[in-house]
Amino acid sequence: MLKRRKSQVEELHEECPLTTCMNLIGGAWTTNILWHLKASPRRFSELKDDIGPVSGKVLTQRLRKLESDGLILRTVVPTSPPTVEYSLTIYGEELKPAIEAIVKVGVKLKKRAATQLKSANQ
Repeated sequence: MLKRRKSQVEELHEECPLTTCMNLIGGAWTTNILWHLKASPRRFSELKDDIGPVSGKVLTQRLRKLESDGLILRTVVPTSPPTVEYSLTIYGEELKPAIEAIVKVGVKLKKRAATQLKSANQ
């Protein structure tokens, strides 16, 4: 029987920060919303068009959750009629490099899968 090794990572007395962050961004469509807000503020209809298959109800729920979690800011623009824009907060901005890294890995994994599929079909 192998001897069980003790963890070398310092013990956290609170909930793990990684778990905290993943709980915030782990929901369906959440990373898509953050991705589309990374360049500039977007209105609801623009986000809906950007993301595509998400329903209006789910998008509304995700936007409200991201706002309450402090990752996005909802701003009412004083136009006629009034419009609402969503943008990243300082915490949302800090997530941009992580989301961009996930996208880079996703692109590589898709290419790898396509190459494997092509090889298997030959």
